Amino acid sequence: MTDPHLVAVIDIGKTNAKLALFDLKARQEIDRLTMPNRVVGGGPYPHYDVDAIWDFLRSGLGRLGAAHRLDAISVTTHGASAALLDGSGGLALPVLDYEHDGPESLAADYDRLRPAFAETGSPRLPNGLNLGAQLYWQSRQFPQDFARVARIVTYPQYWAFRLSGVLANEATSLGCHTDLWNHAAGDYSTLVDRMGWRALMPPLRRASDCLGPLRPDLADRARLPQGIPVYCGIHDSNASLYPHLLAQTPPFAVVSTGTWVVCLAIGGRRVELDPARDTLVNVDALGRPVPSARFMGGREYELLGASLPAAPTTGDESAVLRAGAMLLPSVVAGCGPFPTQAMRWVDAGALTDGQRHLAISWYLGLMSATCLGLIGAEGPIIVEGPLSANRAYLDMLSAATGRELRLSRGETTGTTLGAALLCAGGSAPADLASHRPDLPDLAAYAQSWNSRVAGRAGEDAAGKRA
Repeated sequence: MTDPHLVAVIDIGKTNAKLALFDLKARQEIDRLTMPNRVVGGGPYPHYDVDAIWDFLRSGLGRLGAAHRLDAISVTTHGASAALLDGSGGLALPVLDYEHDGPESLAADYDRLRPAFAETGSPRLPNGLNLGAQLYWQSRQFPQDFARVARIVTYPQYWAFRLSGVLANEATSLGCHTDLWNHAAGDYSTLVDRMGWRALMPPLRRASDCLGPLRPDLADRARLPQGIPVYCGIHDSNASLYPHLLAQTPPFAVVSTGTWVVCLAIGGRRVELDPARDTLVNVDALGRPVPSARFMGGREYELLGASLPAAPTTGDESAVLRAGAMLLPSVVAGCGPFPTQAMRWVDAGALTDGQRHLAISWYLGLMSATCLGLIGAEGPIIVEGPLSANRAYLDMLSAATGRELRLSRGETTGTTLGAALLCAGGSAPADLASHRPDLPDLAAYAQSWNSRVAGRAGEDAAGKRA
């Protein structure tokens, strides 16, 4: 097969599902279709509307194929999800929404079974954010349905299976805080064997493996040529990282922004990761462990800032600095570097909407800088995703870390680029733009924010001792 030129990238995020056409020669998206990733409240528990996504993908592939030649299909999705398939390849149970709190009802039982952080690099997270906790809860809460499970398939590979008919699992999705992966051994964790799940796991494949051609019936339905290759697929944060593994010299860091802000350190200083602060070990597309940290930054922005003016003025910046107004963590509790701290505004009573938007953007930059420090990140910081267009966020991240930022040019997201490059045999990504402003006032603001946050942590510790 000749090298692909136009790749259809399926990108299923927590908030939206996207089907993009990526031009590997021009290094840019040339078409895009989107739909909300809706959670269905009925049934045994809240779950993703996979039927709606499937209809969207089939019709979307037809629309793209009518206007362009499709050379390959690649998949990237959010983590903390898997499909439980019965013997006929259908769902034995719906794909659970990882924000559902059902698994908390069996948390104590699960905690006695899950492996130590040293084995999995996976912190204990709430609700269904540990995929192992999901599977344990489903197996105990719905034993008859779970008894019909023939295969446990990681989420990107579920969609690749529906497209190609070939079953696989893959390490980037298994290695993202699932409790199912031993990052040192490069194999399933002791939990998988303890629960008897290994026999349910399909063969392991690399993210860049071609699983096979698009199913003939799907090609006919979408009026596409036969034989379009379908690639195995990748976890979305690792899709953002992948292009830079091919092109950058360590040390460097990648900040992948979306519903989650995920920070990944390549070649940084060695640090002891703290699972209580939402640090973890991811696995990159080449199978190597990557120190990582995260917080739900996109969701926090959606909750607080999405409806506020998007372009604060220079006057807004001066006003916020004069007032010392700031937002302290955490907007979304239970995750991130300050999981037990409650959100609090400081000296913010007189802020206008524009000034409040600015303080929220600075808060997100400071939280990202904290995450980078926790994982020993060094060198330039590559910012991917929606926050790469937020100037206030970028300014604060650079000021708080004292390091150069590098930004992708154009509107293409890192997840789309990374997923497309899986089909390209290791081609280098597009150029990055440098961002390193000299902002001493923001550096001083960052120091003040860090002092306040540390003070609150000290107060919490003193309260517990008392």
